[in-house]
Amino acid sequence: MIGRLAGLALIAWALGFALFAVALPEPAGEVRTDAVVVPTGAAGRIDRGLAVLEAGHARRMLVTGTAPGVRKRDLVRTYGHAATFACCVDLGEEAVDTRSNAAETAGWVEQHRYGSVRLVTSNWHARRAAMELAQALEPGTTITIDGVPSQPSLAQLMNEYHKLLLRRAVLWWEKWRG
Repeated sequence: MIGRLAGLALIAWALGFALFAVALPEPAGEVRTDAVVVPTGAAGRIDRGLAVLEAGHARRMLVTGTAPGVRKRDLVRTYGHAATFACCVDLGEEAVDTRSNAAETAGWVEQHRYGSVRLVTSNWHARRAAMELAQALEPGTTITIDGVPSQPSLAQLMNEYHKLLLRRAVLWWEKWRG
């Protein structure tokens, strides 16, 4: 009996991982939101956020998790877009991980009274980041996932899948315990 349960659990894990790996979130396209949030990390995220702003698909952007001491002028040197940074980009330097990115973002969203957010992050990171953000935001705030295409390694995908499963289990446990 225990062997069958372990076998079923292994099959469920493998099927879940396969689905996770082959159905990574795509770019959100022309969707309009009040704001865009970009957790620091992998390449392409800030570029994508700037493109969203400049296309008029959001009014303002938060780059969450910037290192202490990083200023807009530092990012302008790297990315350009001086006018966009000057008018429409805020830097958050309180966050150090995905959960604290979500907390920092929730405070910023509440401060600006936004009702919708576009989450721009690597496609392999998007599901867990969205789950954490949904936990932190006020009910009714809409989250649009904008997955930045990337080429994650198998190890990176497995690591992220396990983080997602563990965090989801913790959230379910907390909800169940009331």
